[in-house]
Amino acid sequence: MTEPLIVIEGLSAGYGDVRVLWDVSLSVETGEIACIVGSNGAGKTTLLRTISGLVRATAGRIRMAGEDITAYTPDQVLARGIAHVPEGRRLFRGLTVRDNLMLGAYLRRDDAEIARDLDYVYSLFPILHERQRQDATTLSGGEQQCARSAGGSCRVRSCS
Repeated sequence: MTEPLIVIEGLSAGYGDVRVLWDVSLSVETGEIACIVGSNGAGKTTLLRTISGLVRATAGRIRMAGEDITAYTPDQVLARGIAHVPEGRRLFRGLTVRDNLMLGAYLRRDDAEIARDLDYVYSLFPILHERQRQDATTLSGGEQQCARSAGGSCRVRSCS
């Protein structure tokens, strides 16, 4: 039997003296879709920030494909294929649409593969191609969400 893609065991984390997560455990199998649901303040964002390495775990562990990533930095977590894309637009003012999209590839080194992926994003979202030289923050709200989701995540999702 293969190891689940992500395993979280007894995870606790928080901010300073304020603990937000208490003994969280879950696993996600390869190909499975998981959803974290809860009321405001329940710890959903803290859990995702801890998995991403943005918040340090105070107890427990996080494994990805059998590798313990609990103490990894955000760059190390990203290099393993876990990207944290915050909600909202959060594009960089003064950077073009293309520059914002390219930020999602900053750890990658294969220029030809990056170009293919950029072409793929443009095929899914033609408006981003048309406006690739435009300051990204001047796009409409929906267009900004397309640019953010396409550039900041490992997988492109639809925007309409």
